[in-house]
Amino acid sequence: MSTTRTEPLRILVVDDDDADAFMIEEVLAGAALPVTVDRTRDGREALDFLRRSGGHSGAPRPDLILLDLNMPRMDGRQTLAEVKSDPELRAIPVIVLTTSGAPPDVLASYRHHANAYVTKPIDLVEFEAVVSRISRFFGETVRLPPPPA
Repeated sequence: MSTTRTEPLRILVVDDDDADAFMIEEVLAGAALPVTVDRTRDGREALDFLRRSGGHSGAPRPDLILLDLNMPRMDGRQTLAEVKSDPELRAIPVIVLTTSGAPPDVLASYRHHANAYVTKPIDLVEFEAVVSRISRFFGETVRLPPPPA
C-alpha cells in the first residue's frame, strides 16, 4: 500500500557531524521520491528552526526529523523531550539516528516518545541503505500528520 504525496517529503536533519549529515543528504537527494532536506547542527538550533525563531522565521515545517543524540549546546535527548512536550510540534515523527546503541539511550528515547530508534551503521553501504529505507517508509508507506491549522 502506498500513499500519494503531492509535495516532496521534507526532512529536518539534526546532526553536528558534517560527514554524517552530508551522507544523509546525498542518499536522500538520490532517492526515487522527491525529498527536501533542511539541516541544523544542534538541538537549540533545531528548536529555533521548528519554532521559527532565532533567525529561522521563514523555516518550513518538516514532515520528519532525523535526530542525532550526541551534539553540543543541546543534545538530542533534550531536543526530543522539548519537541514531544510542545503541542505544536509533538505530532512530527522523530527518528533518533545515532551512533549510540546503548540500552539507556534507546530506553530514554522511547520514554520521550521517539517514533523510532536507529543506530547508524559504520559501513557506508549499510548507512545508505538505512537512510534510504527510512525515506521510503515515510515518503511512500505511512500517512503523515497534516500541519496544524
